[in-house]
Amino acid sequence: MELGIYSFGDRTPDPTTGEQVSVADTLAQTIERIKLADELGLSFYGLGEHHLENFAISNPGTVLAAAASVTENITLSSAVTVLSTEDPVRVYQQFTTLDQLSRGRAELLAGRGSFTESFPLFGAKLEDYDELFEEKLALLLHLDRQDPITWSGKFREPLENVRVLPRPYNRRLRISIGTGGNPESSIRTGLLGLPVVYAVIGGQPERFKPLVDLYRRAGEAGEHAPEDLHVTMGGVGLISKNSQDAKETFFPYWMETMKYGSKARGWPLPTRAHYDEYARDANSLLVGSPQEIADRLITVGKLVGADRYAMQMDWSGVPHPVVMNAIELLGTEVLPQVKAEFS
Repeated sequence: MELGIYSFGDRTPDPTTGEQVSVADTLAQTIERIKLADELGLSFYGLGEHHLENFAISNPGTVLAAAASVTENITLSSAVTVLSTEDPVRVYQQFTTLDQLSRGRAELLAGRGSFTESFPLFGAKLEDYDELFEEKLALLLHLDRQDPITWSGKFREPLENVRVLPRPYNRRLRISIGTGGNPESSIRTGLLGLPVVYAVIGGQPERFKPLVDLYRRAGEAGEHAPEDLHVTMGGVGLISKNSQDAKETFFPYWMETMKYGSKARGWPLPTRAHYDEYARDANSLLVGSPQEIADRLITVGKLVGADRYAMQMDWSGVPHPVVMNAIELLGTEVLPQVKAEFS
């Protein structure tokens, strides 16, 4: 099982100091983190797309292109690209350019996104939410598989025997689908034979096992090779040398995100007791010592059959030195145990 990291370039004002890192500094820190992850042998770094003040990354492809110049082996991915409000032709060109820059290390992770701020920003209608994604995903896959391409749909002008350049570094661009746990998404992705990425932002990751099983059965029904049915699990947390230090450090940042969710989406605001239960033995939140995190990743990885696990450790702007230390521990102490167990 491979290990990696994902981030939204979170720059929420620090809940303990009130300070807010600038966009420029957040982007520079992001490049430092990706470079370190590559040097440590981690296999994946994904950057999410947001168009809100507390996030620095609205165009993952641009930041990933900068990261390509200072890395050698790590897969560079979006996490996710909100495909419903993108032009598939243009986003395909962005990621095939990244693929050429990185010599085959680009991954385009497409999804609907957990926020909807991009819809009014780019003139899309929320009532077309599902239909937009379906059509644009179909076009994206046709772009990757047909050269030249002829295509027509509802939401854009048709393409008539045109080439979309550059082409990927290898035969195909790696295109994955991100989902928060919708059964229909698991079935659709399996039938298409595409890699799937499950974003686990709350609750025990074990609850995704039925969805992974559903995805793999759909892939078999679609007559896709087992090696093409690749599963990534995403989890939120923090690693420190000492378990209690990790839990104490992460709590105010996690709570800041919960306050935002409570205000924006009507979530019931959890308590410290809830947090302690979620973080106990890295049960739902991957917060703890390297040994705790390694044990938990191995357990979940075996249970759900994950091929890759990616951690988000900068929620609500966890300070850069703390995140760098967590990446160091993930690469030097957690990764060797996971490799040994799955070898």
